[in-house]
Amino acid sequence: MFRIKSCGITTPDDARLAAAAGADAIGINCYAGSKRYVEPPVAQEIAAAAGDAVAKVGVFVNAPAAEIRRLAEDIPLDSVQLHGDEPPAMLAELAALQVIKAFRCRDQGLASVVRFLAECDELKPSAVLVDAYHHAEYGGTGITLDWAELVRQKSMLCHTPVIRATGLTSENVTA
Repeated sequence: MFRIKSCGITTPDDARLAAAAGADAIGINCYAGSKRYVEPPVAQEIAAAAGDAVAKVGVFVNAPAAEIRRLAEDIPLDSVQLHGDEPPAMLAELAALQVIKAFRCRDQGLASVVRFLAECDELKPSAVLVDAYHHAEYGGTGITLDWAELVRQKSMLCHTPVIRATGLTSENVTA
């Protein structure tokens, strides 16, 4: 699993810059409702520009499984990030892919993540990504969650890897 993912990459030059800066993964937004959305041909250029050492993660919001599988192959992607309201059953439809399930957490911390994992049958996501809740956006808000509280609650996730996507800045990235 990657350690640093630069998400919302929109150009091949930005992909190269993220790789040069030390990102070991990039996020390519495949959700047309996002201001960082890129068309599939551009996504292919971005993926190629990132190089082989950088993981390519496609970010999807409530997309049909068939579309996700097609784009994962066409771009190509190393992982898919489900950042919408996808049900646990969708994991079975994407069984051949590495799936990261994103959660927009409110003040209840990891409760929604715990509920989702409990509803999963045998297939669980490869990792869960926790992001701050914003009523009008699915992610990339720059809002920071209470990281200390997330660490305290992590044991509730039964060893599922957790990715924090919660308003990283040059001031807090070291922490």
